[in-house]
Amino acid sequence: MATLGNTLGGLSSYLIGRLIPQKAGLKGLDLVRRWGSPALLLSWVPLIGDPLCVAAGWLRLNPWWSTVFIAIGKFLRYWVIAVATTSL
Repeated sequence: MATLGNTLGGLSSYLIGRLIPQKAGLKGLDLVRRWGSPALLLSWVPLIGDPLCVAAGWLRLNPWWSTVFIAIGKFLRYWVIAVATTSL
């Protein structure tokens, strides 16, 4: 459930990026331009995750691939947390 909710949050940031006029400059553009959708594996990282999703929308990256990479990144974060807390 946490992965689903967080993925939907990332997609809302992606949609906001699609709505921003192309004249504006955005944080995270260089990373997303260089790596494309796989850069969204870092969408879980605090402070840079949301700008990456916004940049992906602004750059009009493929929404399906963006969703896949956002979901994988969010899932991996919760998987690591679950593994770390169960081994204590």
